[in-house]
Amino acid sequence: MERRRFTEEERELAKSIDLCDVAASLGYTVKRVGHCHTLAEMDSVRIYNRKSWFRWSREHESSGRGGSQIDFLMTFAGMEAKEAVFWLLDFAGYRSCPEGDKKPKLKHQIRQVRAEEKKEFVLPAAAQGNRHLYGYLCDQRAVSRDVVNYFVKKGLIYEEAHYHNIVFKGNDKDGNTRFASMRGVFDRNGRAFKCDVAGNDKRYGFNVFRERSDEVVVSEAAIDIMSYMDIFQDYENSLLALGMLSDAPLTTFLSEHPQIQSIKFCLDNDEPGRKASEALMQKYYELGYDVEDKPPPEGCKDYNEWLQKAKHQPVAWERKQEMCL
Repeated sequence: MERRRFTEEERELAKSIDLCDVAASLGYTVKRVGHCHTLAEMDSVRIYNRKSWFRWSREHESSGRGGSQIDFLMTFAGMEAKEAVFWLLDFAGYRSCPEGDKKPKLKHQIRQVRAEEKKEFVLPAAAQGNRHLYGYLCDQRAVSRDVVNYFVKKGLIYEEAHYHNIVFKGNDKDGNTRFASMRGVFDRNGRAFKCDVAGNDKRYGFNVFRERSDEVVVSEAAIDIMSYMDIFQDYENSLLALGMLSDAPLTTFLSEHPQIQSIKFCLDNDEPGRKASEALMQKYYELGYDVEDKPPPEGCKDYNEWLQKAKHQPVAWERKQEMCL
């Protein structure tokens, strides 16, 4: 059966998906170069802001020189525009496509490409203490020391030795770490260092599972999950940070913990976050889960911004705490 025409909203949602993840899923090796990314197999390609690309080469026709995620799939996977949009929506978990659409072959095979083995997943060495971790999370991001202590004692966050980045660990149901991301504590000129640890499994995310809970609270970032826990003093429900707008970590979490019956989406208040929340709410409602959309209040981009504003306004913070009791 031919798929229906996509809406403009779906097209914009497809163009919000991380292009580096898309390229990697096609078999390319994505490498960082300065403030952008390139492909090890074709270093004339540049990916900007993880959302658009350009190929700095005169060998190729102007129609295949750059554009959006949709243009990337049209150029490198031989897709039509409509097919590319639906493939992207499926890739990010917003809707399902036929199985045959999921693994397109590369249209342009790169000469002398050496298939690299999957990198071994090795956690960064830990520092002797967590001084910079506490300084950043408590002083700069306003997360309470009690909440930070909770995650440190569970072994889910620690300070790495070399650059003092914070490491956020994503464990499976048996307590094995399958995913890890890092966040710098020394932001320079408003720029934050963020990256995933090489070799990790993106089907997992930073999470806390609580056996007596049948609800999971879902955010985009680990610090937002910590902020949610601080705001609502929630030590009862399970928590999960996607680390992106794809729901692969949520799919894994639900499969490992079938007792979960309800999902609370606490995604960002920006346009991509709102669109993703609406799509995921619909998807998981149709799968039989109770779903709730709980974005931060108007004027706050995410839960950490809400936390910081609340703590800088003591009266509002006290009122909020009373509401949570």
